[in-house]
Amino acid sequence: MDERLAGETALIESILFMEGGPMDEAALCDVSGLSSEAVAGALEALGERYAAADSGLELSATSGGASIAPKRGLWENLKEHYGRKNEGRISRALMETLAIVAYSQPVTKAEIKAFRGVSPDNAIQMLKERKLIAEAGKKDIPGKPTQYKTTREFLSHFRLDSIADLPKLSEGDADRFELEGDS
Repeated sequence: MDERLAGETALIESILFMEGGPMDEAALCDVSGLSSEAVAGALEALGERYAAADSGLELSATSGGASIAPKRGLWENLKEHYGRKNEGRISRALMETLAIVAYSQPVTKAEIKAFRGVSPDNAIQMLKERKLIAEAGKKDIPGKPTQYKTTREFLSHFRLDSIADLPKLSEGDADRFELEGDS
């Protein structure tokens, strides 16, 4: 690797480390001051470096951006210590609400309440504060209720590239997440 590419790669690696979350190529160009070609070359070099067997990291492509993360194969060894920290952040009630939003989006508070049987107001507020869900516009029915959808942060948190990467539901579970009027 030539000295110029080595310096660009080190800069991009440092930015990804400092950001702590996915960054798309345009954002990496803005922060680094490098051209898109230089950023692409640096990302390719990082991918190759992290592919080595002696590296515990990988260049992860999530939610349309790149980030540095532990290799997936190491997660079994790490989840006992680090997984509990993440589990503590999202309670069962929040996870249920988040699953409803993820599988039924866009979805209103009333629709979430119909699924869960309880008011989702607090859960929605907490998920919005954590940037896991966001408003997706208004539903075209009387009262024009706000609809909610998952965010890029949701994709990043669960290491998904797109919503299509969510685990597939059994037919019975899929029926539970269907809203009235869906076909």
